[in-house]
Amino acid sequence: MEKIPFTPEGFQRLKAELERLKTVERKEVIKAIEEARAHGDLSENAEYEAAKERQGHIEGRIQELSDRLARAEVIEIPKTPPEKIQFGVKVKLLNLDTDEEVVYRLVGPYESDVDKGLISVTSPLGRALIGKEVGDEVEVHTPAGVRTFEILEIEV
Repeated sequence: MEKIPFTPEGFQRLKAELERLKTVERKEVIKAIEEARAHGDLSENAEYEAAKERQGHIEGRIQELSDRLARAEVIEIPKTPPEKIQFGVKVKLLNLDTDEEVVYRLVGPYESDVDKGLISVTSPLGRALIGKEVGDEVEVHTPAGVRTFEILEIEV
């Protein structure tokens, strides 16, 4: 069984989502199904069909999250900035093509959210950054072409 890397925060978010699905959403959808059933004929009951579909989505998500949590490997973030980029650290980069500075935290594949500054260690940029040091330059092949970044800072 392949382990999935998670930051402690990402692992806790996943656990909280699973708990919410099991204790709140699952109960709400069961209640909605019961209410829709009370309306009689199920063959033309749109509320019933919608509730059953939602139940399927919830149960599928519960299975997915349970699997991820079972395979999770929580990797602690270092207390002090390391010399080389590793999982869990924040990196400040200079995009040498646009002269724009960006900051990303390297996280597991199921935690990534570029809009929140979280990139996966398995992404092209994440793979290029692992093991590099401040001052290094990395080239990343993207659908829009090759991008070059200089590493300005490594933070925890």
